[in-house]
Amino acid sequence: MSPPHIALTFDDNYWAPAYAVMRSICLASRRPADLNFYLIHIGLDPVHRAELDAIAAEFPATLHHIDLSTEPAYRDLVSDLPIAPPFTPVIYARLLLDRLLPKDVERVLYLDSDTFVRVPVEDLLATDLEGKAIGAVLDAHRHIHMFRRDLKANRDVFDYNFPYFNSGVLLIDRTAYAAANLPARAREMQQNGLLKRLQYDQALLNLAFRDNWLPLDYRWNLINPEPAHEMLEPFILHYTGPRKPWSILPGAAFGRLYRHVMTNRNFKTFQRQRFIRALLSPLAPFAGKS
Repeated sequence: MSPPHIALTFDDNYWAPAYAVMRSICLASRRPADLNFYLIHIGLDPVHRAELDAIAAEFPATLHHIDLSTEPAYRDLVSDLPIAPPFTPVIYARLLLDRLLPKDVERVLYLDSDTFVRVPVEDLLATDLEGKAIGAVLDAHRHIHMFRRDLKANRDVFDYNFPYFNSGVLLIDRTAYAAANLPARAREMQQNGLLKRLQYDQALLNLAFRDNWLPLDYRWNLINPEPAHEMLEPFILHYTGPRKPWSILPGAAFGRLYRHVMTNRNFKTFQRQRFIRALLSPLAPFAGKS
């Protein structure tokens, strides 16, 4: 049985949510000793790295750090790609997963850092992809993502019935993912101006794998979850909306449980850091997106 491989990409703005993702996985797993986490990050404070490494002290999981500042492929890729708040260039790192991960990793689960896992991820990793490159969940907000305001943009790119998935949870076949040559596609879309019109890497992934992805049960990526969604018993929550479980706004599903998974100490530390960053950058308040 292959060990579960999980990859996250983030910068220092998301160290505590990344910690919560890992800890939620370890708590729910039947095989915590087999878990391999690939933490692909940039600008990570050494103190925060130590907090992440504490996962391996509490659980028998293995952590692998990949510092993007030492990866020429990342620097070359993001040097001229478009980006705007709340996103940061680190979102493009997942286009390089096949190049950044060890060669023996054949299948990997990619997770955004604003997710929360409630069931064993090994169940998802055991899914038969039926020859497809990736497994993902159809995005319930896909029409706004594709066509923007009044559904008038990008109709030369997408059809209304385009099967657009959310890329925050991706089950990936490494060989097929590599065959798509995503960095080359990103450069091509940048040069022809298409990438700037679209939803950055998520749109790129949708175009690259249009006919090469397996639809997963929506419970593997329940986006923008609110308390009423708790009765659906979601497998993975994805806090895509303004109600983050670490924000001062109430209304995030399983918010109280999430706080305890992050641990109250890390939760309070993260809250203070966000408040200070907001004060120091009043014209660009922290809203990092991994």
